[in-house]
Amino acid sequence: MNERATYSIGHWTDRDAMTGCTAIVFDRLVPAAFDARGGAPGTRETDLLRPSASVRSVDAILLSGGSAPGLSAADGVIRYLQEQGRGYPTMAGPVPIVPAAIIFDLATGAPRSPGPEEGYAACRVVAAPETVERGQVGAGTGARTGALDVGNPAARGGFGAASVRCAAGTVHAYVVVNAAGEVVTPETSGDLRIPLLDFQPAGEGRESTTLGVVIADAEVDHRTLERMAIAAHDGMARMIRPCHTALDGDAIFTAGLGSGTCDTMRTLALSIAAEVAVERAILDAVVS
Repeated sequence: MNERATYSIGHWTDRDAMTGCTAIVFDRLVPAAFDARGGAPGTRETDLLRPSASVRSVDAILLSGGSAPGLSAADGVIRYLQEQGRGYPTMAGPVPIVPAAIIFDLATGAPRSPGPEEGYAACRVVAAPETVERGQVGAGTGARTGALDVGNPAARGGFGAASVRCAAGTVHAYVVVNAAGEVVTPETSGDLRIPLLDFQPAGEGRESTTLGVVIADAEVDHRTLERMAIAAHDGMARMIRPCHTALDGDAIFTAGLGSGTCDTMRTLALSIAAEVAVERAILDAVVS
C-alpha cells in the first residue's frame, strides 16, 4: 500500500473588509473531482477535474471571498507551490494545479477582494487540519445566510469542519456557508421555502454560495470521488433550504489521500460519510 498524502489548511482574514480566503494544501498531487449545482458558480481550473480530463488531480484548493476578483488569490497559492518545486509534471517542469471557487461577500463589509498576496499569506500559515479555526474566518469571514428571508436581517454564515469515520476510511468536510436560503438548526421554526412559493423577492443583492471541500483518507478512484461529490450535495440540500438556487453558486470539491480502486460498497460507505460530514460541517459553520 502506498503512503497516504497529507494536507494542511491556512486562512487569511480581513475583519475590517469582512472577507478572506482559505487554502487547503496537499503535500503532493492527489486525485480530485468537482461538482457545481448552484446557478451562479464562480470557479477557476475546475474543468480539468472532469471525468474526460487528463489531469484530474490537485496540489491545493483555494476558497475565497471577494466574488470573481477573489479568484486571483489562487495565483498566490501557485507562487507558494512554485517556490517548493511542486506541480503537475510537464516537459517544461512542474505546473501547480490549484482549482478555486469564490463566494459573494462584497456587500457585507468593504467591497474588497483577496488577491495573490492574500492567497500566498494563507499558505504561509497552513497548519494541521485538526487545529483549523472555524466560524467567521478565512473564506467564511463575510459569509451570511438567509438572504431570501425578506424582512429579517441576514444570519451569520462562516467556515465549518467535520469528520466522519466509516469502514472504508475517514471523510473530512470543510464548508463555507454563504447561502441564500436558511440553515436548518434545532432552533429553526417554520420553513423559508413555503412563503417563497407565493412571493418572489427581487434577485438583485442576494448573491450567495456555499462551497465545500471533502477529503477522503482512503484509497479512491475518480468514480468514487464523483459519487462522494453528489452525496455531499445531498447533505448540503438537507441542511440548507432552499438550496442550489439560481442565486447560489453551490459547489463541492472532493479529493482522496490515496489512489486506488474502490468497489461498490466502499464507494457507498465513503459517499454516506461525505453526506453526513457536510451536514455536520454546515451546522458547525454557523455555530462555531
